[in-house]
Amino acid sequence: MAAVLSLRWAGVTPEQYDAMKAEVRWEEQVPDGLVLHVAWFEAGDLHVTDVWNAEADFRRFFAERLAPAVPKVGLPGEPEVRFAPVHRRFVAPGTTGFA
Repeated sequence: MAAVLSLRWAGVTPEQYDAMKAEVRWEEQVPDGLVLHVAWFEAGDLHVTDVWNAEADFRRFFAERLAPAVPKVGLPGEPEVRFAPVHRRFVAPGTTGFA
Protein backbone atom coordinates (compact mmCIF):
# COMPACT_ATOMS: atom_id res chain seq x y z
CA MET A 1 0.00 0.00 0.00
CA ALA A 2 1.29 3.47 -0.86
CA ALA A 3 2.53 5.49 2.11
CA VAL A 4 3.09 9.16 2.89
CA LEU A 5 6.33 9.89 4.73
CA SER A 6 6.55 12.94 6.99
CA LEU A 7 10.10 13.62 8.15
CA ARG A 8 11.61 16.32 10.35
CA TRP A 9 15.35 16.43 10.89
CA ALA A 10 16.35 19.03 13.47
CA GLY A 11 19.37 21.18 12.72
CA VAL A 12 19.92 20.12 9.11
CA THR A 13 20.88 23.07 6.89
CA PRO A 14 20.10 23.59 3.20
CA GLU A 15 23.83 23.12 2.51
CA GLN A 16 23.84 19.76 4.30
CA TYR A 17 20.71 18.67 2.43
CA ASP A 18 22.35 19.60 -0.89
CA ALA A 19 25.53 17.74 0.09
CA MET A 20 23.44 14.67 0.98
CA LYS A 21 21.60 14.89 -2.34
CA ALA A 22 24.94 15.05 -4.19
CA GLU A 23 26.34 12.11 -2.19
CA VAL A 24 23.30 9.82 -2.51
CA ARG A 25 22.22 11.01 -6.00
CA TRP A 26 18.53 10.15 -5.47
CA GLU A 27 17.46 12.35 -8.37
CA GLU A 28 19.86 10.66 -10.80
CA GLN A 29 19.38 7.14 -9.40
CA VAL A 30 15.77 7.23 -8.25
CA PRO A 31 15.12 4.80 -5.39
CA ASP A 32 12.77 1.92 -6.06
CA GLY A 33 9.29 2.85 -4.88
CA LEU A 34 9.74 6.64 -4.63
CA VAL A 35 6.81 8.52 -6.18
CA LEU A 36 7.25 12.11 -4.95
CA HIS A 37 9.74 14.06 -2.83
CA VAL A 38 9.29 17.59 -1.43
CA ALA A 39 11.76 19.25 0.97
CA TRP A 40 11.76 22.60 2.77
CA PHE A 41 13.35 24.32 5.76
CA GLU A 42 11.50 25.90 8.64
CA ALA A 43 12.64 26.99 12.10
CA GLY A 44 16.12 25.54 11.54
CA ASP A 45 14.86 22.07 10.61
CA LEU A 46 14.64 20.05 7.40
CA HIS A 47 11.11 18.93 6.57
CA VAL A 48 10.32 16.30 3.94
CA THR A 49 7.10 14.90 2.57
CA ASP A 50 7.43 11.88 0.30
CA VAL A 51 5.06 9.42 -1.28
CA TRP A 52 6.39 5.86 -1.56
CA ASN A 53 4.79 2.78 -3.08
CA ALA A 54 5.32 1.11 0.32
CA GLU A 55 6.86 2.05 3.66
CA ALA A 56 9.34 -0.80 3.18
CA ASP A 57 10.69 0.93 0.06
CA PHE A 58 11.71 3.98 2.10
CA ARG A 59 13.13 1.89 4.93
CA ARG A 60 15.31 -0.02 2.45
CA PHE A 61 16.47 3.23 0.78
CA PHE A 62 17.30 4.73 4.17
CA ALA A 63 19.27 1.69 5.33
CA GLU A 64 21.14 1.08 2.08
CA ARG A 65 21.78 4.59 0.78
CA LEU A 66 20.95 7.40 3.21
CA ALA A 67 22.31 6.03 6.48
CA PRO A 68 25.82 5.34 5.08
CA ALA A 69 25.99 8.95 3.79
CA VAL A 70 24.90 10.62 7.07
CA PRO A 71 28.36 10.60 8.72
CA LYS A 72 30.05 11.69 5.47
CA VAL A 73 27.86 14.79 5.32
CA GLY A 74 27.77 15.35 9.09
CA LEU A 75 24.02 15.43 9.69
CA PRO A 76 23.14 15.91 13.37
CA GLY A 77 21.08 13.40 15.33
CA GLU A 78 18.37 11.32 13.70
CA PRO A 79 15.18 12.23 11.86
CA GLU A 80 11.67 12.00 13.25
CA VAL A 81 9.78 9.87 10.74
CA ARG A 82 6.06 9.14 10.48
CA PHE A 83 4.12 7.15 7.91
CA ALA A 84 0.46 7.14 6.97
CA PRO A 85 -1.38 5.20 4.29
CA VAL A 86 -2.23 7.17 1.18
CA HIS A 87 -5.97 7.72 0.86
CA ARG A 88 -5.83 9.48 -2.50
CA ARG A 89 -3.14 10.80 -4.78
CA PHE A 90 -3.72 13.50 -7.40
CA VAL A 91 -1.03 15.02 -9.58
CA ALA A 92 -2.04 18.21 -11.37
CA PRO A 93 -1.82 17.98 -15.16
CA GLY A 94 1.47 19.31 -16.47
CA THR A 95 3.35 18.80 -13.20
CA THR A 96 6.84 17.49 -13.87
CA GLY A 97 10.45 17.81 -12.85
CA PHE A 98 12.25 19.97 -10.34
CA ALA A 99 11.22 23.07 -8.45
